[in-house]
Amino acid sequence: MADSNAQVPPTPPVPLSALLAREDLALRRLAGPVGPDVVIHWAHASEMADPFPYLLGGELLLTAGVQIPDASAPDAFFDAYVARIVAAGGAALGFGLAPVHETVPAALVAACDAHGLPLLEVPPGTTFSGVARAVWELMAQARLAELRRVTEAQQSLAAAAARPDPVPSVLRRLARWLSGHAVLYGPDGTRIAAAGREPAAAVAQALRDLTEVVRPTGPATPASAADTVDGIHLSAYALGSGGGFVLGVAAGRRAGGDHTIASVGAVLLSLLTGEHHSGAGAARSSALVRLLLGAPADAVAPLLTAGDGDGDGDGDGDGDRIVVHARPERQAPDAVAAAALGTALGSPLVDLGDEVVRVLAPADREPAPVPGWTLGVSAPAAPGDWAAADAQAARALARARAIRAPLVRHGARPGLSALVPEAEARAHARALLAPLAARPALVDTLRTWLSLHGSWDRTAVALGVHRNTVRQRVARSALLLDADLDDPDVRMELWFALRHH
Repeated sequence: MADSNAQVPPTPPVPLSALLAREDLALRRLAGPVGPDVVIHWAHASEMADPFPYLLGGELLLTAGVQIPDASAPDAFFDAYVARIVAAGGAALGFGLAPVHETVPAALVAACDAHGLPLLEVPPGTTFSGVARAVWELMAQARLAELRRVTEAQQSLAAAAARPDPVPSVLRRLARWLSGHAVLYGPDGTRIAAAGREPAAAVAQALRDLTEVVRPTGPATPASAADTVDGIHLSAYALGSGGGFVLGVAAGRRAGGDHTIASVGAVLLSLLTGEHHSGAGAARSSALVRLLLGAPADAVAPLLTAGDGDGDGDGDGDGDRIVVHARPERQAPDAVAAAALGTALGSPLVDLGDEVVRVLAPADREPAPVPGWTLGVSAPAAPGDWAAADAQAARALARARAIRAPLVRHGARPGLSALVPEAEARAHARALLAPLAARPALVDTLRTWLSLHGSWDRTAVALGVHRNTVRQRVARSALLLDADLDDPDVRMELWFALRHH
């Protein structure tokens, strides 16, 4: 059967049975499994004799058999061909009839049965593009159903959190939405409240053991963990940024959106179990008030460390923080998603913007990639340098989006710009970039284009515009600046100016 460890695309899975049920396609299964667990993530046509290098995993691979050699031993060829598809994580194989083959080769049917790869016969009247379109239609329907389910669950859980008995109500709603069991454990590991059908003793013990994995013990403690025992999917979520409460979930099935729904429940329970009622929460509120009233960041920083790390709050070296800029991969961020991100990064200091979420996190907790987010991380900075760290994080996020990496860290190191006094560097930047002063879009495009070594495509991705727009803006900038942007010296001077602009 297909490799379960393959890195399939982050798209809603489509049951193979749903594709077979499409009467307009008239597909017919000839070999391999077709149960509810057999899903595909997209369709891809290839006539390569060895498709392995071109597969990402989860595909319905479509072929007309053009690559089949005139060999005396077709069994060996098809066995190796199917084995390579399975090794690449391919989910199923579709074989098109006519004009090359009138029937599906028997040796291919036998090989798919032997390797557990579903084999579909694509009739002459069905095009590969039609099959791919059907896959995308089913995928869109699955995505819409998943989003609708998650939205309804968010509203339901939020309503439960407003009830007079919020913690039991949230657990009950969570267990119902996940069709499983939800339990809240206290800082000492005791079971505080639970809802849903009780699992078997062995599963309950495994869930309790899993919660210890996420219980705060140091900077490397994960925010969540998962396991499967006796066919039951287990998940554990640390609540808050160090209070010790843990949410455990056990469910017999895993549906699309379950992790998001459980994360929403974890965020609500984090609020209900009470960092904002604790001394750490009160200290942070005091810090915010003092900043608003004009207190310097250096004086406020010790209050932010109350409850973090060793909790001594003396401010001796504890004021260093990192700034994280995060952007969700799909939709605009909301308050629940931003709070969940802060929990994952170990900090309640979260600023929700229209497109980007900013988190001020402890410097001694190394951030890791967060599924569904693209992160830019600054270098550790003392309170007086947090504004500069904010700019570092913004540049790191722009680069992460350009190179499509889940996380990019600012690589701070001494440079030639440190040899020029800041005031003089800024004055030079203003003079050099004066023709662009009233055109911020040109400045942003030029900065991004230079940072990405003149790549039109990656600059377009980073800015969210068409590559032709990038070309027009860069050409307009060159005209206004009267500069040859192909000259490396000119590029270097402009980059220096833009860094101080």
